[in-house]
Amino acid sequence: MSPNEIKNTPLVNEHIKLGASMVPFGGWNMPVQYTNVIEEHLATRNNAGIFDICHMGEFVVSGNNSEEFLQKLVTNDIGKLEIKQACYNCLCYENGTVVDDLFVYKLDNKQYFIVVNASTTEKDFNWFANHKMDNVDLMNISDNIGKIDVQGPFANDTMQKLTDFDLNEIKRFRCEKISVKDIDEQILISRTGYTGEDGFELFFSPRNSVTMWNNLLEAGKEFGIKPCGLGARDTLRIEACYSLYGHEINENLTPIEAGLGFVVKLNKDFIGKEVLQAQKNNGTGKKLVCFEMIDKSIPRENYPILVDNENVGFVSSGTFSPTFKKGLGMAYIKSDLYNVGGEISVLIRGKEYKGVIVERPFYKYKGGK
Repeated sequence: MSPNEIKNTPLVNEHIKLGASMVPFGGWNMPVQYTNVIEEHLATRNNAGIFDICHMGEFVVSGNNSEEFLQKLVTNDIGKLEIKQACYNCLCYENGTVVDDLFVYKLDNKQYFIVVNASTTEKDFNWFANHKMDNVDLMNISDNIGKIDVQGPFANDTMQKLTDFDLNEIKRFRCEKISVKDIDEQILISRTGYTGEDGFELFFSPRNSVTMWNNLLEAGKEFGIKPCGLGARDTLRIEACYSLYGHEINENLTPIEAGLGFVVKLNKDFIGKEVLQAQKNNGTGKKLVCFEMIDKSIPRENYPILVDNENVGFVSSGTFSPTFKKGLGMAYIKSDLYNVGGEISVLIRGKEYKGVIVERPFYKYKGGK
C-alpha cells in the first residue's frame, strides 16, 4: 500500500448508508459525523453512542519474558496487573517524550494484548520490535482485529441484550472473553472507554464487524443509541480531559508535562525514567491546564495563550462543549502561572478573549447505570 493510500474500515459501507460525512484520519477514511456533533455527543452523555474504532492498532506480546519486556518499555507497572485487567500507559523515548499512549491488557501470565493509536501503529510496532528481548514473541495483529466502542449510561443495557454473560461482572479496567448473539467467535470485551462515560470496547474478527455494528444499533434503539463520528469522540474526550496523541502528548512533550504522572511508576526501570524522575522531583517549565472561556468564543488547537499581554503558551485541544454550552479546552502554559481561578486570554484571529483556569477534568466519570 502506498503511503498516501487511504484505508477503509470494514464498516465503511454502513457509514455511507447512514449518511456519514467521511474524512481522512490517521491514514483511514473515517466518519466525522452522521447528523451533527452536538446531537451525537449528547446521545452518548445521556443515552448511548456507538463508535467505529476499527482503525486502531493491536499487538500481542507473549513468551516467558513478556512481562519483563513490557516493564522496560512502558511507564506504568505491568507487574501489578491481574489476569483480565488493563492499564493505561505511555511509551517513551530515552529523553522522556512520548512515542504513544496505549492500553495494555493482561490476558494470562505470559500473554498481553496492546491497543495503540491508528496513526502511530507502524511507528509503535517498530519501537517494540527494536527493543525486543529473547523469549518474547511480538505480533502486529491490527489487520485481524475489528473494534467497536459502545458508550453511555445505557451502554450496559444495550450490550446485555446481545449476551448471556452478566456484564456487571466486568468492572472498570477489566476484560473478558464472551459469546455474543450472531457472532461465530468469542469476542474480547473491556470496560475502559474514551468518553468519560461507562461503556465497552469490543474486539473481534473483521468479518463480524457489520453484524456487530447493526446488532448494537438494533439492541440500543429503545435506549436512544446513535452512531457517533470522530467529531463527537473528540468533544467527549476533551470534556473528560483525555489526552490525544499529537495534541496533549507527542515526541516533544513528556507524560509529566501532560499531567499523566499517575501512569509513571518510578519503582521500576523503563526507557525515559531518568528524565521523568527528574521532572517529578524538580518540576517542569510548562504544564497542561484546563480552562473554560468567560467570553463567548471557541478556542482551537495552537491558538496562543496570553497573560498580561505576554504569550505564555498555546491551546492543545479546544472546542465548544455541548454539555456545558461554552468554549473550553486544554493548554500548555508556563508552570509558574498555573493557578486554578487564574485568568488567561486566548488570542483568536487577532483578538483576545478571556478565559479562566479550572480544575481537571471538566466532566467526571459517574460510573455505570
